[in-house]
Amino acid sequence: MSSNHSNLNKVTAGGLIVTLGIIYGDIGTSPLYVMKAIMGEVPIKEEVVLGALSCIFWTLTLQTTLKYVLLTLQADNNGEGGIFSLYTLLKRFKKKWMIIPAIIGGSCLLADGFITPPISVSSAVEGLKVFNPTINTIAIVIGILFALFFIQRFGTKFLGKFFGPMMLIWFSMLGILGMAQIVGDLTVFKALNPYYAIHLLSIHHEGFYVLGFVFLCTTGAEALYSDMGHCGRNNIRMSWIFVKTMLVLNYFGQGVYLMKYSGKTLIDLGTSGNPGNPFYLLMPDWFLPIGIAIATSAAIIASQALISGSFTMISEAMRLNLWPKVSVKFPTELKGQLYIPSINWLLFFGCCAIVLYFEESSKMEAAYGLAIIICMLMTTSLLGMFMATKRYPLWIIVSIISVYLVIEGAFFVANIDKFHNGGYVSVIITGVLSVVMTTWYTAKKIRSGYTEFTKVENYKTVLSELSNDLTIPKYATHLVYLTNAQFSDEIESKVLYSILQKRPKRADLYWFLHVNVVDEPYRMDYRVREIIEGDVIRIDFYLGFRVPPRINLLFKEVVKDMVERGEVDITSRYESLNRNNVIGDFKFVIIEKFMSYDNDLPWYERIVLDIYHVLKKISLSEGRAFGLDSSSVKVEKFPIVIHPPEDVALTRVDE
Repeated sequence: MSSNHSNLNKVTAGGLIVTLGIIYGDIGTSPLYVMKAIMGEVPIKEEVVLGALSCIFWTLTLQTTLKYVLLTLQADNNGEGGIFSLYTLLKRFKKKWMIIPAIIGGSCLLADGFITPPISVSSAVEGLKVFNPTINTIAIVIGILFALFFIQRFGTKFLGKFFGPMMLIWFSMLGILGMAQIVGDLTVFKALNPYYAIHLLSIHHEGFYVLGFVFLCTTGAEALYSDMGHCGRNNIRMSWIFVKTMLVLNYFGQGVYLMKYSGKTLIDLGTSGNPGNPFYLLMPDWFLPIGIAIATSAAIIASQALISGSFTMISEAMRLNLWPKVSVKFPTELKGQLYIPSINWLLFFGCCAIVLYFEESSKMEAAYGLAIIICMLMTTSLLGMFMATKRYPLWIIVSIISVYLVIEGAFFVANIDKFHNGGYVSVIITGVLSVVMTTWYTAKKIRSGYTEFTKVENYKTVLSELSNDLTIPKYATHLVYLTNAQFSDEIESKVLYSILQKRPKRADLYWFLHVNVVDEPYRMDYRVREIIEGDVIRIDFYLGFRVPPRINLLFKEVVKDMVERGEVDITSRYESLNRNNVIGDFKFVIIEKFMSYDNDLPWYERIVLDIYHVLKKISLSEGRAFGLDSSSVKVEKFPIVIHPPEDVALTRVDE
């Protein structure tokens, strides 16, 4: 383990505060809407309240604490977590089926990014209805979301300093508000007995339906795993003790308050026909404005965590060939700090659509949870594979995975019940994202499977002679090609065609660059091999799946190092320029492939490739994706002929 990861796993006061600000935004704001969603508009019953509290406590214990905090955090890829990191960790075992849960799980987690900001911000802002029951909060919510997404371009380095302390205030407020109610009725702790949860689920017909809303208390667990690399496993585990305590105190405090009004409904406890929110009902009147402000701040932080997580996931997906190449910017020097404009505004418009469609947080609750439980099921399937690679006893693997498949299966069935009330929205978003990932991945496989490679050894003589052939005008001093050839002694046939036949390109030095995406998240190594002395050099970069492929910058560093070592002379070979020590020009050639009309493909491959090319038109070019200066890049297009039509019936007619 690197020293950086060792430092991350040291438990410090500062690390714990930072963890509060980064990790727990989603799960930490769940008290804003969970009890409200569970009670709905039906009369309050003590046994339902106790059963719901028991379900919440044991869900937080079994699902969040045991599965994620204790077990899943063990599955780290050099300190990094998340379903794509878990897939990358297992990819070396070459089990083809593993890409399926990775794509579905990643799509579900991204879909959560469309729903969490609207429901969190709406739930917080709707506290204003206590003062003005007729206020329309839609415009306020969209205004806050716009401000939140607008500032992403500047990075969150400055705001991040306030996230931790703000969330410390938030969780402390949760605990204090809950304890103020609990001290008047300690019998609420009966809910710690799982009997009440079992009784609710097995006896009451509404019990299983309630389970779908109970699940909302643990929706942030998957994001907790994804953000492990920012804080470290031990900081998460230690801070979770405090977070869980505060959450349970607040939920139980809401339960005490509700049981005082058995027989009534939340509408009876609200104002002007608006249902009361148990979270805000806990607050004294004088504290409400302060509480609403703190809750809104916590909701914004929760949204920020999901947005930043979405940027990281898309960046990983691009490196794993699961997403079209899009522009990635680095607003600050913080490690892992990304800004992806296209994803940022896609999320913003998606969030606005959710707000306008559902209008109120209570209606959004039906759309929330279904995608995340699917993601959790996918993580469970990959976790079983991880435990097998670590040689856990078979009975332990079967027992643990079976228990969680039953638990999450029950949550899935309960959430399916919400499908027609709004759950279909999250399913549609997940489906669209899955289609994009599957199409991009499959098309890359189809194309790479038909790429022709040839041995460089067979062309050493002609390349050397071309480099010294003064009858051909010089194309560039240094000519650079990006290659997909995995073996250093091979090159694509199209590259050689470009050099030798598609206008012969004489250069003093030919460079072949290859990027290997490795399983370690932040590895940055390179290897140099001189294929033809003084004429052809190959450089292999080994970059982690979270390292941006800024080839222009990386290549300059490699060349600088080689010059300092005396391995290459990059001064111009033109006599006048050489005498004045002028550096020679570098020209990059990017080969873009397109499907030839001379193909007879199976129908499903044609559909996949057609969708792929539509996506490719709206994605970044290869040059921009690799950070190359457009002024020094030449793009050449070559047709791909995969399955040429057979039996072309063409007859020659002689006169």
